[in-house]
Amino acid sequence: MKMEAFTVENVPLIKAGDDIASIICQNADVMDNDIIIIASTIVSKAEGRMFRLEEIEASEEAARIAQKQQADPLFVQAVLDRSRDILLESPIFLVETNNGHVCIKAGIDASNVDRGFLVDLPADPDASAENIGQRIEDITGRKISVIITDTNGRAFKIGQTGVAVGLYRIHPIKDWKGEKDLFGNILQITEESIADEIAGTANLLMGEGGSGYPIVIIRGMELRSDDKASVKEMYRNSSQDIIRKGLCSLRHA
Repeated sequence: MKMEAFTVENVPLIKAGDDIASIICQNADVMDNDIIIIASTIVSKAEGRMFRLEEIEASEEAARIAQKQQADPLFVQAVLDRSRDILLESPIFLVETNNGHVCIKAGIDASNVDRGFLVDLPADPDASAENIGQRIEDITGRKISVIITDTNGRAFKIGQTGVAVGLYRIHPIKDWKGEKDLFGNILQITEESIADEIAGTANLLMGEGGSGYPIVIIRGMELRSDDKASVKEMYRNSSQDIIRKGLCSLRHA
């Protein structure tokens, strides 16, 4: 088996209204079964999801949390507006976004945007991935997959890695249960998070600074699915999520 991973070159600074699919097709020779990995920041920029804190009015709840965090109440309100559950207020502000993604500060980012602006995650990353993927397929005639990524920290380990936040035509989990290992034992619980593994691989090439590459293509992995896929397939059910239960018990202690 052979896998290739390479950046899409000559991607301009993305602004609201830009056609990311066309930019990809102009700068890369897209092939069948390619997995196109796109940083969420440029998707959000193209969708016009940038804002200023001056546009926000802080609530009493935001002021209370901001005092605990020694943070700007306007920024806290921006996070609250994009969240449907708060898992932890301090020392980190961990929330579940309106779309179901668990991350710090609702994924709001101030890097790689114009001074004075902040950028959201896409409102519906699966829909964003589908829109871009279908447009690429229409332009090229190729059958491809799309993964939209963000960088997240991990429990129990230092450092961030790329993770999938939106998908098109690729299921996020490969279920190995029922398969046999090298010794003929039946696998009982193995579920491989292939979307996050691919996102992490792409993140090695994307970089994090001003010299980063926001689009990566991975070739040689035949993982495309003809049926509809969603990143939510890998979100753990809250009734089975022992980490969430532990955090909630701390919040209410």
